[in-house]
Amino acid sequence: MQLAGFEIPDNEVELSAIRSSGPGGQNVNKVATAIHLRFDVRSASLPDEIKQRLLAMGDHRISGDGVVVIKAQRFRSQEKNRLDALERLAELLTRASYKRPRRRPTRPTLSSVNRRLQEKKSKGRIKGMRGKPRGEML
Repeated sequence: MQLAGFEIPDNEVELSAIRSSGPGGQNVNKVATAIHLRFDVRSASLPDEIKQRLLAMGDHRISGDGVVVIKAQRFRSQEKNRLDALERLAELLTRASYKRPRRRPTRPTLSSVNRRLQEKKSKGRIKGMRGKPRGEML
């Protein structure tokens, strides 16, 4: 299957139907509409760089042994919940594949440095005038 620009074999994503929790009446008690998705990151056929970023994300859905666990139970139909779970896995993989651009260090302009120093001098003069007057008393 194609997820977030990656080709992931069907046998790497384990989907199982479970009963939904919460209100819903008889439908919840009888039909297993929720989907439990398990995806083992360490044994996946993803690039190593993506695996490392995914494991380093610290997302609560990634267990300590590197298994992504997603429980989808938003909808009443099993098919919609299956698509929702796969969509959420794709979103997680997309976030892990994003690489932030390196920051280019910049320097302040000469005029901005001069403005800052002038501001410091004027503030210093104002604060210097707050003290007791120095000089001769008449």
